[in-house]
Amino acid sequence: MVRTRFDEDIRPLTEFRSGAASFLKQIHETKRPLVLTQRGRGVAVLVDVRQYEAMQERLELLEDLYQADRQLQAGEGVDHKDAKARVLARLKK
Repeated sequence: MVRTRFDEDIRPLTEFRSGAASFLKQIHETKRPLVLTQRGRGVAVLVDVRQYEAMQERLELLEDLYQADRQLQAGEGVDHKDAKARVLARLKK
């Protein structure tokens, strides 16, 4: 994801309401998220759909890695040679 430019990518919610189409175009073109504020506080972040999907995929991968690490720490892992032998045995069937 492209870094947020604080001078361009933080806007009041009221400004977004009046110019939503132009802000959506900006998000699509720059691939940068847009932070919406209300009374000076961040209330929402708008992200391009493809950027959001990529973030979700990365999060799922990180969660899988975290779970695998926990399993290895608990002794539930399989040795590489053993795993390779199991895969090759299944392929031969």
